[in-house]
Amino acid sequence: MKTGPASQQQRRRIAIIGAGPCGLAAAKNALAAGFETVVYEKGNRVGGNWVLDAKTGHSSVYENTHLISSKAWSEFEDFPMPDDYPEYPRHDLVLAYFEAYAQAFGVAKCIRFEEEVIKASPLANGGWRVETEGKRSKKNSEDFDALFVANGHHNLPRWPKFEGKFTGQLLHSHDFKSVGESWRGKNVLVIGGGNSAADVAVEAARVAKSVQLSMRSSQWFVPKFILGVPADVFSAQTRFLPRIVKQYTTKWLLRLLQGRYSKFGLPDNDVLPLSQHPTLNSDLLDYVRHGRIKPRPAVHKFEGKSVRFVDGTRQAFDIICCCTGFWMATPFLDSSIAEFQNAGKVRLYRKMIPETAKNLYFVGFIQPLGCIWPLADYQARLACAELSGKWSRPADLRGAIDYEIAHPHQNYKAGLRHATEVDYHRFRSELGADLRRAGVEIGQSPAGRKGHYKLPPKIVAF
Repeated sequence: MKTGPASQQQRRRIAIIGAGPCGLAAAKNALAAGFETVVYEKGNRVGGNWVLDAKTGHSSVYENTHLISSKAWSEFEDFPMPDDYPEYPRHDLVLAYFEAYAQAFGVAKCIRFEEEVIKASPLANGGWRVETEGKRSKKNSEDFDALFVANGHHNLPRWPKFEGKFTGQLLHSHDFKSVGESWRGKNVLVIGGGNSAADVAVEAARVAKSVQLSMRSSQWFVPKFILGVPADVFSAQTRFLPRIVKQYTTKWLLRLLQGRYSKFGLPDNDVLPLSQHPTLNSDLLDYVRHGRIKPRPAVHKFEGKSVRFVDGTRQAFDIICCCTGFWMATPFLDSSIAEFQNAGKVRLYRKMIPETAKNLYFVGFIQPLGCIWPLADYQARLACAELSGKWSRPADLRGAIDYEIAHPHQNYKAGLRHATEVDYHRFRSELGADLRRAGVEIGQSPAGRKGHYKLPPKIVAF
Protein backbone atom coordinates (compact mmCIF):
# COMPACT_ATOMS: atom_id res chain seq x y z
CA MET A 1 0.00 0.00 0.00
CA LYS A 2 1.29 3.44 -0.85
CA THR A 3 2.43 5.55 2.09
CA GLY A 4 1.54 9.18 2.70
CA PRO A 5 -1.76 10.88 1.83
CA ALA A 6 -3.79 8.89 -0.65
CA SER A 7 -3.67 10.01 -4.26
CA GLN A 8 -6.85 11.25 -5.89
CA GLN A 9 -7.16 8.00 -7.91
CA GLN A 10 -6.79 5.85 -4.80
CA ARG A 11 -8.55 8.18 -2.39
CA ARG A 12 -10.12 6.27 0.44
CA ARG A 13 -13.62 7.03 1.71
CA ILE A 14 -13.97 7.12 5.49
CA ALA A 15 -17.26 7.11 7.42
CA ILE A 16 -17.30 8.48 10.97
CA ILE A 17 -20.24 7.98 13.32
CA GLY A 18 -20.67 10.92 15.69
CA ALA A 19 -19.67 14.59 15.68
CA GLY A 20 -18.80 14.83 19.34
CA PRO A 21 -15.20 15.65 20.31
CA CYS A 22 -13.92 12.15 19.43
CA GLY A 23 -15.65 12.15 16.04
CA LEU A 24 -14.27 15.61 15.30
CA ALA A 25 -10.76 14.42 16.14
CA ALA A 26 -11.23 11.39 13.89
CA ALA A 27 -12.44 13.58 11.02
CA LYS A 28 -9.57 16.04 11.43
CA ASN A 29 -7.03 13.23 11.13
CA ALA A 30 -8.83 11.56 8.22
CA LEU A 31 -8.83 14.83 6.29
CA ALA A 32 -5.16 15.42 7.11
CA ALA A 33 -4.38 11.96 5.67
CA GLY A 34 -6.09 12.92 2.42
CA PHE A 35 -9.17 10.73 2.85
CA GLU A 36 -12.65 11.60 1.63
CA THR A 37 -14.51 11.95 4.91
CA VAL A 38 -18.18 11.81 5.84
CA VAL A 39 -19.34 12.36 9.43
CA TYR A 40 -22.83 11.23 10.42
CA GLU A 41 -24.38 13.13 13.32
CA LYS A 42 -27.92 12.51 14.51
CA GLY A 43 -28.08 15.91 16.24
CA ASN A 44 -28.15 19.32 14.60
CA ARG A 45 -24.75 20.63 15.73
CA VAL A 46 -21.30 19.44 16.76
CA GLY A 47 -20.38 18.66 20.35
CA GLY A 48 -22.23 15.45 21.19
CA ASN A 49 -23.09 15.35 24.89
CA TRP A 50 -21.78 18.91 25.30
CA VAL A 51 -24.83 20.29 23.51
CA LEU A 52 -27.35 21.44 26.12
CA ASP A 53 -30.53 19.94 24.75
CA ALA A 54 -33.75 19.90 26.75
CA LYS A 55 -35.22 17.04 24.70
CA THR A 56 -35.78 13.87 26.67
CA GLY A 57 -33.68 11.05 25.30
CA HIS A 58 -30.66 13.17 24.42
CA SER A 59 -27.78 12.65 26.81
CA SER A 60 -26.33 16.06 27.36
CA VAL A 61 -24.78 18.37 29.86
CA TYR A 62 -26.98 20.13 32.36
CA GLU A 63 -27.09 23.85 33.07
CA ASN A 64 -24.23 23.94 35.57
CA THR A 65 -21.88 21.39 33.98
CA HIS A 66 -18.15 22.13 34.04
CA LEU A 67 -15.24 20.00 32.92
CA ILE A 68 -14.01 17.55 35.55
CA SER A 69 -10.56 17.45 33.96
CA SER A 70 -8.52 20.63 33.77
CA LYS A 71 -8.10 22.80 30.70
CA ALA A 72 -4.40 21.90 30.71
CA TRP A 73 -5.05 18.18 30.23
CA SER A 74 -8.31 18.38 28.24
CA GLU A 75 -7.39 20.53 25.26
CA PHE A 76 -6.23 19.00 21.98
CA GLU A 77 -2.48 19.43 21.71
CA ASP A 78 -2.75 21.06 18.26
CA PHE A 79 -5.61 23.38 19.27
CA PRO A 80 -5.08 24.96 22.73
CA MET A 81 -8.05 26.38 24.58
CA PRO A 82 -8.15 30.20 24.81
CA ASP A 83 -5.96 31.76 27.49
CA ASP A 84 -8.96 33.40 29.14
CA TYR A 85 -10.75 30.09 29.70
CA PRO A 86 -10.90 29.13 33.39
CA GLU A 87 -9.17 26.04 34.74
CA TYR A 88 -12.42 24.08 34.57
CA PRO A 89 -14.46 25.58 31.69
CA ARG A 90 -18.26 25.64 31.72
CA HIS A 91 -20.16 23.58 29.13
CA ASP A 92 -20.95 26.49 26.79
CA LEU A 93 -17.26 27.42 26.59
CA VAL A 94 -16.37 23.80 25.86
CA LEU A 95 -19.00 23.66 23.10
CA ALA A 96 -17.68 26.89 21.56
CA TYR A 97 -14.21 25.32 21.60
CA PHE A 98 -15.45 22.26 19.68
CA GLU A 99 -17.24 24.44 17.14
CA ALA A 100 -14.05 26.46 16.59
CA TYR A 101 -12.06 23.21 16.25
CA ALA A 102 -14.45 21.90 13.58
CA GLN A 103 -14.13 25.14 11.60
CA ALA A 104 -10.35 25.44 11.99
CA PHE A 105 -9.65 21.96 10.58
CA GLY A 106 -12.34 21.96 7.88
CA VAL A 107 -14.36 19.26 9.61
CA ALA A 108 -17.64 21.19 9.65
CA LYS A 109 -18.11 20.85 5.89
CA CYS A 110 -17.93 17.03 6.14
CA ILE A 111 -20.75 16.61 8.65
CA ARG A 112 -24.21 15.43 7.71
CA PHE A 113 -26.39 16.66 10.54
CA GLU A 114 -29.64 15.02 11.60
CA GLU A 115 -28.68 11.79 9.86
CA GLU A 116 -28.60 8.77 12.14
CA VAL A 117 -26.74 5.57 11.36
CA ILE A 118 -29.18 2.68 11.58
CA LYS A 119 -26.88 -0.11 10.42
CA ALA A 120 -23.23 -0.57 9.46
CA SER A 121 -22.26 -3.82 7.74
CA PRO A 122 -18.89 -5.20 6.57
CA LEU A 123 -18.43 -5.83 2.85
CA ALA A 124 -16.56 -8.71 1.22
CA ASN A 125 -13.83 -6.34 -0.03
CA GLY A 126 -13.06 -5.12 3.50
CA GLY A 127 -15.18 -1.99 3.23
CA TRP A 128 -18.34 -0.96 5.05
CA ARG A 129 -21.91 -0.22 4.03
CA VAL A 130 -23.55 2.49 6.14
CA GLU A 131 -27.34 2.80 6.20
CA THR A 132 -28.89 5.95 7.59
CA GLU A 133 -32.18 7.71 8.20
CA GLY A 134 -32.55 11.42 8.65
CA LYS A 135 -33.32 14.88 7.40
CA ARG A 136 -31.53 14.56 4.05
CA SER A 137 -33.48 11.48 3.07
CA LYS A 138 -35.71 9.00 4.80
CA LYS A 139 -33.29 6.19 4.03
CA ASN A 140 -29.85 6.19 2.49
CA SER A 141 -27.01 3.72 1.95
CA GLU A 142 -23.37 4.37 1.05
CA ASP A 143 -20.21 2.30 0.86
CA PHE A 144 -16.88 3.25 2.46
CA ASP A 145 -13.38 1.85 2.73
CA ALA A 146 -13.23 2.17 6.52
CA LEU A 147 -15.50 2.96 9.46
CA PHE A 148 -14.66 4.99 12.58
CA VAL A 149 -17.13 4.54 15.45
CA ALA A 150 -17.17 7.59 17.72
CA ASN A 151 -20.72 7.62 19.05
CA GLY A 152 -19.51 7.71 22.66
CA HIS A 153 -20.55 5.66 25.63
CA HIS A 154 -23.14 7.91 27.30
CA ASN A 155 -26.13 7.12 25.14
CA LEU A 156 -27.98 4.14 26.61
CA PRO A 157 -28.89 4.68 30.29
CA ARG A 158 -28.33 1.81 32.71
CA TRP A 159 -31.31 1.67 35.03
CA PRO A 160 -30.99 -0.06 38.40
CA LYS A 161 -33.29 -3.02 39.02
CA PHE A 162 -35.25 -2.90 42.27
CA GLU A 163 -38.26 -4.81 43.51
CA GLY A 164 -41.48 -2.82 43.52
CA LYS A 165 -42.47 0.41 41.83
CA PHE A 166 -41.84 4.06 42.66
CA THR A 167 -44.90 6.24 42.04
CA GLY A 168 -43.22 9.63 42.38
CA GLN A 169 -41.03 11.30 39.73
CA LEU A 170 -38.35 8.85 38.58
CA LEU A 171 -35.63 9.89 36.14
CA HIS A 172 -32.14 8.93 35.03
CA SER A 173 -29.22 11.37 34.86
CA HIS A 174 -29.53 10.79 31.08
CA ASP A 175 -32.58 13.11 31.21
CA PHE A 176 -31.43 15.50 33.93
CA LYS A 177 -30.95 19.06 32.62
CA SER A 178 -31.44 21.38 35.59
CA VAL A 179 -32.93 21.77 39.03
CA GLY A 180 -35.90 24.07 38.43
CA GLU A 181 -38.76 25.32 40.55
CA SER A 182 -40.42 21.91 40.32
CA TRP A 183 -37.68 20.62 42.65
CA ARG A 184 -38.12 23.37 45.24
CA GLY A 185 -39.32 22.09 48.59
CA LYS A 186 -39.21 18.46 47.46
CA ASN A 187 -37.62 15.44 49.09
CA VAL A 188 -35.04 14.07 46.66
CA LEU A 189 -33.12 10.80 46.54
CA VAL A 190 -30.07 10.50 44.29
CA ILE A 191 -28.88 6.94 43.60
CA GLY A 192 -25.21 6.51 42.73
CA GLY A 193 -21.76 7.62 43.82
CA GLY A 194 -20.05 8.77 40.62
CA ASN A 195 -19.52 12.20 39.13
CA SER A 196 -23.10 12.60 37.90
CA ALA A 197 -24.56 11.58 41.28
CA ALA A 198 -22.35 14.06 43.12
CA ASP A 199 -23.25 16.87 40.72
CA VAL A 200 -27.00 16.18 40.80
CA ALA A 201 -27.04 15.90 44.60
CA VAL A 202 -25.20 19.20 45.04
CA GLU A 203 -27.43 20.99 42.51
CA ALA A 204 -30.61 19.59 44.10
CA ALA A 205 -29.46 20.60 47.58
CA ARG A 206 -29.55 24.25 46.53
CA VAL A 207 -33.37 24.24 46.23
CA ALA A 208 -34.84 20.97 47.53
CA LYS A 209 -36.25 20.49 51.03
CA SER A 210 -33.99 17.49 51.57
CA VAL A 211 -31.49 15.54 49.49
CA GLN A 212 -30.29 12.05 50.29
CA LEU A 213 -27.56 10.15 48.47
CA SER A 214 -27.81 6.35 48.24
CA MET A 215 -24.54 4.58 47.50
CA ARG A 216 -24.26 0.85 46.88
CA SER A 217 -20.47 0.83 47.12
CA SER A 218 -17.70 3.05 48.44
CA GLN A 219 -16.00 5.72 46.35
CA TRP A 220 -12.95 7.94 46.45
CA PHE A 221 -13.93 11.61 46.39
CA VAL A 222 -11.23 13.83 44.94
CA PRO A 223 -11.34 17.64 45.21
CA LYS A 224 -10.86 19.57 41.98
CA PHE A 225 -7.85 21.37 43.43
CA ILE A 226 -5.00 19.81 45.40
CA LEU A 227 -2.29 22.02 46.88
CA GLY A 228 -3.56 24.92 44.81
CA VAL A 229 -3.57 23.28 41.37
CA PRO A 230 -6.10 21.14 39.44
CA ALA A 231 -6.15 17.54 40.62
CA ASP A 232 -5.05 16.09 37.27
CA VAL A 233 -2.17 18.57 37.10
CA PHE A 234 -1.05 17.40 40.53
CA SER A 235 -1.41 13.78 39.44
CA ALA A 236 0.64 14.41 36.30
CA GLN A 237 3.51 15.81 38.33
CA THR A 238 3.62 12.69 40.52
CA ARG A 239 3.32 10.09 37.75
CA PHE A 240 6.99 9.15 38.14
CA LEU A 241 6.16 7.41 41.42
CA PRO A 242 5.76 3.61 41.41
CA ARG A 243 2.10 2.62 41.18
CA ILE A 244 1.73 1.25 44.71
CA VAL A 245 3.57 4.23 46.19
CA LYS A 246 1.29 6.64 44.36
CA GLN A 247 -1.80 4.75 45.51
CA TYR A 248 -0.82 4.85 49.18
CA THR A 249 0.36 8.45 48.89
CA THR A 250 -2.97 9.46 47.35
CA LYS A 251 -4.85 7.59 50.09
CA TRP A 252 -2.81 9.36 52.77
CA LEU A 253 -3.34 12.76 51.17
CA LEU A 254 -7.12 12.31 50.81
CA ARG A 255 -7.38 11.04 54.39
CA LEU A 256 -5.39 14.08 55.55
CA LEU A 257 -7.63 16.50 53.62
CA GLN A 258 -10.99 14.83 54.23
CA GLY A 259 -10.82 12.51 57.24
CA ARG A 260 -12.52 9.13 57.29
CA TYR A 261 -15.71 9.01 55.26
CA SER A 262 -17.44 6.83 57.86
CA LYS A 263 -17.33 9.72 60.34
CA PHE A 264 -19.99 11.54 58.34
CA GLY A 265 -22.06 8.63 57.09
CA LEU A 266 -20.33 7.55 53.89
CA PRO A 267 -18.77 4.10 53.53
CA ASP A 268 -14.99 3.94 53.92
CA ASN A 269 -13.31 2.70 50.77
CA ASP A 270 -12.07 -0.87 50.73
CA VAL A 271 -9.77 -0.46 47.71
CA LEU A 272 -6.80 1.81 47.12
CA PRO A 273 -7.18 5.02 45.10
CA LEU A 274 -6.62 4.64 41.33
CA SER A 275 -8.15 1.14 41.48
CA GLN A 276 -11.53 2.62 40.56
CA HIS A 277 -12.72 5.67 38.71
CA PRO A 278 -12.71 8.58 41.19
CA THR A 279 -15.52 11.04 41.82
CA LEU A 280 -14.14 14.53 41.24
CA ASN A 281 -16.17 17.08 43.19
CA SER A 282 -15.16 19.83 45.59
CA ASP A 283 -18.65 20.49 47.00
CA LEU A 284 -20.15 17.13 47.86
CA LEU A 285 -18.33 16.44 51.12
CA ASP A 286 -18.91 20.01 52.30
CA TYR A 287 -22.63 19.62 51.64
CA VAL A 288 -22.66 16.30 53.47
CA ARG A 289 -20.83 17.74 56.47
CA HIS A 290 -23.15 20.76 56.53
CA GLY A 291 -26.16 18.43 56.60
CA ARG A 292 -27.50 19.52 53.22
CA ILE A 293 -26.97 16.04 51.74
CA LYS A 294 -27.62 12.96 53.85
CA PRO A 295 -25.82 9.70 52.95
CA ARG A 296 -27.95 6.57 52.80
CA PRO A 297 -27.14 2.90 52.15
CA ALA A 298 -28.15 1.00 49.02
CA VAL A 299 -31.81 0.79 48.01
CA HIS A 300 -33.58 -2.50 48.75
CA LYS A 301 -36.94 -1.87 47.05
CA PHE A 302 -39.53 0.71 46.05
CA GLU A 303 -42.83 0.91 47.90
CA GLY A 304 -45.06 3.47 46.18
CA LYS A 305 -43.64 6.88 47.03
CA SER A 306 -41.36 5.35 49.65
CA VAL A 307 -38.01 3.62 49.46
CA ARG A 308 -36.83 0.84 51.74
CA PHE A 309 -33.06 0.70 52.19
CA VAL A 310 -30.94 -2.38 52.87
CA ASP A 311 -30.56 -1.38 56.53
CA GLY A 312 -34.35 -1.73 56.96
CA THR A 313 -35.14 2.00 57.16
CA ARG A 314 -37.90 3.46 55.00
CA GLN A 315 -38.55 7.00 53.76
CA ALA A 316 -40.83 8.82 51.34
CA PHE A 317 -39.48 10.85 48.41
CA ASP A 318 -40.96 13.08 45.73
CA ILE A 319 -38.15 12.69 43.19
CA ILE A 320 -35.58 9.95 42.56
CA CYS A 321 -32.72 10.52 40.14
CA CYS A 322 -30.80 7.38 39.16
CA CYS A 323 -27.18 8.29 38.37
CA THR A 324 -26.24 4.71 37.62
CA GLY A 325 -24.23 5.04 34.45
CA PHE A 326 -24.63 3.95 30.87
CA TRP A 327 -24.26 0.86 28.75
CA MET A 328 -21.55 0.93 26.10
CA ALA A 329 -23.70 0.35 23.05
CA THR A 330 -23.28 0.23 19.27
CA PRO A 331 -26.81 -0.71 18.14
CA PHE A 332 -25.92 -0.20 14.47
CA LEU A 333 -23.35 -3.03 14.55
CA ASP A 334 -24.18 -6.72 14.63
CA SER A 335 -23.40 -8.29 18.00
CA SER A 336 -20.98 -10.70 16.31
CA ILE A 337 -18.82 -7.69 15.42
CA ALA A 338 -19.05 -5.74 18.66
CA GLU A 339 -20.92 -6.51 21.86
CA PHE A 340 -19.75 -4.30 24.70
CA GLN A 341 -22.92 -3.94 26.75
CA ASN A 342 -22.20 -6.77 29.18
CA ALA A 343 -18.45 -7.06 28.71
CA GLY A 344 -16.32 -6.76 31.81
CA LYS A 345 -13.27 -6.76 29.53
CA VAL A 346 -13.46 -5.20 26.08
CA ARG A 347 -11.44 -7.02 23.44
CA LEU A 348 -10.01 -4.10 21.49
CA TYR A 349 -6.30 -3.55 20.81
CA ARG A 350 -5.31 -0.12 22.08
CA LYS A 351 -9.00 0.03 23.06
CA MET A 352 -9.88 0.65 19.40
CA ILE A 353 -9.08 -2.29 17.05
CA PRO A 354 -11.35 -5.40 17.14
CA GLU A 355 -10.04 -8.91 16.58
CA THR A 356 -11.82 -9.86 13.38
CA ALA A 357 -13.55 -6.97 11.56
CA LYS A 358 -11.35 -5.20 9.02
CA ASN A 359 -11.03 -1.43 8.64
CA LEU A 360 -13.10 -0.78 11.77
CA TYR A 361 -11.85 1.55 14.50
CA PHE A 362 -13.48 2.57 17.79
CA VAL A 363 -12.38 6.08 18.72
CA GLY A 364 -12.82 7.30 22.29
CA PHE A 365 -14.22 4.06 23.76
CA ILE A 366 -12.03 4.57 26.81
CA GLN A 367 -12.52 5.64 30.41
CA PRO A 368 -9.27 7.31 31.45
CA LEU A 369 -8.25 8.82 34.74
CA GLY A 370 -8.27 12.10 32.83
CA CYS A 371 -9.84 13.43 29.63
CA ILE A 372 -10.84 11.22 26.69
CA TRP A 373 -10.41 13.66 23.78
CA PRO A 374 -6.60 13.98 23.49
CA LEU A 375 -6.33 10.19 23.69
CA ALA A 376 -9.02 9.79 21.03
CA ASP A 377 -7.02 12.15 18.83
CA TYR A 378 -4.00 9.84 19.15
CA GLN A 379 -6.17 6.79 18.42
CA ALA A 380 -7.51 8.42 15.27
CA ARG A 381 -3.99 9.35 14.15
CA LEU A 382 -2.91 5.75 14.59
CA ALA A 383 -5.91 4.44 12.63
CA CYS A 384 -5.14 6.84 9.78
CA ALA A 385 -1.48 5.78 9.88
CA GLU A 386 -2.56 2.18 9.38
CA LEU A 387 -4.90 3.07 6.52
CA SER A 388 -2.05 5.06 4.94
CA GLY A 389 0.35 2.12 5.20
CA LYS A 390 2.63 3.75 7.76
CA TRP A 391 1.79 1.47 10.68
CA SER A 392 0.67 -2.12 11.04
CA ARG A 393 -1.26 -3.74 13.86
CA PRO A 394 0.44 -6.66 15.65
CA ALA A 395 0.61 -9.82 13.56
CA ASP A 396 -0.79 -11.77 16.52
CA LEU A 397 -3.65 -9.42 17.27
CA ARG A 398 -5.45 -11.87 19.56
CA GLY A 399 -2.29 -12.33 21.62
CA ALA A 400 -1.75 -8.57 21.82
CA ILE A 401 -5.31 -8.08 23.10
CA ASP A 402 -4.86 -10.89 25.61
CA TYR A 403 -1.69 -9.22 26.86
CA GLU A 404 -3.40 -5.83 27.30
CA ILE A 405 -6.26 -7.40 29.24
CA ALA A 406 -3.84 -9.34 31.46
CA HIS A 407 -1.71 -6.24 32.13
CA PRO A 408 -4.02 -3.31 32.96
CA HIS A 409 -2.47 0.02 33.90
CA GLN A 410 -3.80 -0.37 37.43
CA ASN A 411 -5.42 -3.20 39.37
CA TYR A 412 -8.85 -1.86 38.53
CA LYS A 413 -11.85 -3.02 40.48
CA ALA A 414 -13.84 -5.59 38.50
CA GLY A 415 -17.05 -4.43 36.84
CA LEU A 416 -18.54 -2.84 33.74
CA ARG A 417 -17.50 0.62 34.93
CA HIS A 418 -13.84 -0.28 34.45
CA ALA A 419 -14.14 -2.34 31.27
CA THR A 420 -12.19 0.26 29.26
CA GLU A 421 -10.39 2.04 32.10
CA VAL A 422 -6.88 3.32 31.31
CA ASP A 423 -4.30 5.51 32.97
CA TYR A 424 -4.23 8.74 30.97
CA HIS A 425 -0.47 9.19 30.90
CA ARG A 426 0.50 5.57 30.32
CA PHE A 427 -2.05 5.18 27.53
CA ARG A 428 -0.92 8.44 25.93
CA SER A 429 2.69 7.19 26.05
CA GLU A 430 1.75 3.85 24.48
CA LEU A 431 -0.14 5.50 21.64
CA GLY A 432 2.64 8.07 21.25
CA ALA A 433 5.24 5.32 20.92
CA ASP A 434 3.16 3.66 18.17
CA LEU A 435 2.84 6.97 16.34
CA ARG A 436 6.54 7.69 16.52
CA ARG A 437 7.30 4.26 15.07
CA ALA A 438 4.93 5.15 12.24
CA GLY A 439 6.81 8.40 11.67
CA VAL A 440 3.82 10.48 12.75
CA GLU A 441 4.73 13.75 14.39
CA ILE A 442 3.16 14.38 17.77
CA GLY A 443 3.25 17.58 19.75
CA GLN A 444 4.37 18.54 23.21
CA SER A 445 2.34 17.45 26.20
CA PRO A 446 0.26 20.18 27.87
CA ALA A 447 2.50 20.25 30.94
CA GLY A 448 5.44 21.33 28.78
CA ARG A 449 3.78 24.33 27.16
CA LYS A 450 4.11 27.89 28.31
CA GLY A 451 1.43 28.97 30.73
CA HIS A 452 0.70 25.54 32.15
CA TYR A 453 1.49 24.36 35.64
CA LYS A 454 4.73 23.15 37.08
CA LEU A 455 4.73 22.23 40.74
CA PRO A 456 7.61 23.25 43.03
CA PRO A 457 10.15 20.39 43.38
CA LYS A 458 9.58 19.93 47.08
CA ILE A 459 5.85 19.43 46.52
CA VAL A 460 6.51 16.89 43.76
CA ALA A 461 8.80 14.90 46.03
CA PHE A 462 6.68 14.93 49.21
